[in-house]
Amino acid sequence: MLPSETIAALARQLYDARKTRTQLRHFSKAHPGMTVEDGYAIQREWVRLEIADGRTVRGRKIGLTSRAMQQASQIDEPDYAPLMDDMFFQAGGDIPIERFIAPRVEVELAFVLGKPLKGPGVSLFDVLSATEYVTPAVEIIDARIEQFDRHTKQMRKVFDTIADNAANAGIVTGGRPVKPDAVDLRWVSALLYKNGVIEESGVAAAVLNHPATGVAWLANKLAPWDECLEAGEIVLGGSFTRPTTALPGDTFHADYGPLGAISFRFV
Repeated sequence: MLPSETIAALARQLYDARKTRTQLRHFSKAHPGMTVEDGYAIQREWVRLEIADGRTVRGRKIGLTSRAMQQASQIDEPDYAPLMDDMFFQAGGDIPIERFIAPRVEVELAFVLGKPLKGPGVSLFDVLSATEYVTPAVEIIDARIEQFDRHTKQMRKVFDTIADNAANAGIVTGGRPVKPDAVDLRWVSALLYKNGVIEESGVAAAVLNHPATGVAWLANKLAPWDECLEAGEIVLGGSFTRPTTALPGDTFHADYGPLGAISFRFV
């Protein structure tokens, strides 16, 4: 593990980078012995700084749920991060792009919990039982730590991504909420339009074969920290499309078919 003073200093850099929209170079380059545990320690310290500012945690996100992304990141499991209250945006509105550095958009399903989920031993069926409803969601990801190093062009390590709040920066929910047993969640599909052109499409089964699988994984992953997923929390289950770059003036429309759609614009 990195020394506690180093973890605190790196968390402060991320805190400042988000506010000033200034990208950082890879932590893993300056600290080659950095581990996944260090990444989460930095993330937790950053969250403490945000909470000290009056922010609250409204849920969690799960990332790196596709096999291709895990192989690219050289890991064999997803990652996770909290959803802070100032990351939520209204569907159908304008989103200020100055809130971000290098925003990209992904299509997901969000699970709104009616009952808490506490591991170990949480199963996919426990998740479905605890879920009040599932709703379409779009995640806005960002890079306070450069995705590619400005000099070497090397891709950042998973430790950097985890420290950087697992790349999370925003969430837009909308469409039609459904009970988890009202549809076969594996076969929920979506088309992502950017400025009227289909950029991406996908099906929710691409997320670990079932989008609730990641929620169960997360509940069990939090157990050693004596943490759980609380009733009322929103959990982003993981993207089933590749990220799409967003620029000022871009309009996005995620069409989930029978589950409705989410539209918004970056201004």
